[in-house]
Amino acid sequence: MTGRVRLRRMRWWDVEPALALERQLFPGDPWSAELFWSELAGWPATRHYLVAVRGDELVGYAGLSAPAGDADVQTLAVAPAAQGTGIGRALLTALLDEAARRRAPAVLLEARVDNERAIGLYESVGFERIAVRRGYYDAGRVDAAVLRRLTPDS
Repeated sequence: MTGRVRLRRMRWWDVEPALALERQLFPGDPWSAELFWSELAGWPATRHYLVAVRGDELVGYAGLSAPAGDADVQTLAVAPAAQGTGIGRALLTALLDEAARRRAPAVLLEARVDNERAIGLYESVGFERIAVRRGYYDAGRVDAAVLRRLTPDS
């Protein structure tokens, strides 16, 4: 994968490519089109969704729920061929910036306990593990680490 990546607001035409990536990355429990549509319907009042695109190709996406109070990273995904290139960090940073803009005192998220790469990214930007949700992923087979990052100057 070569070329410059840019972040932009997720739009309705991004749902199908996001679904394809979702099925590839999370075959045990992918989001549905209906869930993506539901999340996008909350823009901008309570949701903030972005995509990372290289040329015409969607190579990542991320979403934030921030109705009032704490914010939650709902999803963050990067195409396998683009992982390790900084796209995940760029998407996460954009979500954290939005949470700060909305004055959320903290940002929370869940990650599979066996996804060490993702947890490493989250911890590198100040998230701390605060709990475990037993059986959260893959029909109860995989636990989730719950992480929280306090928003500076909130």
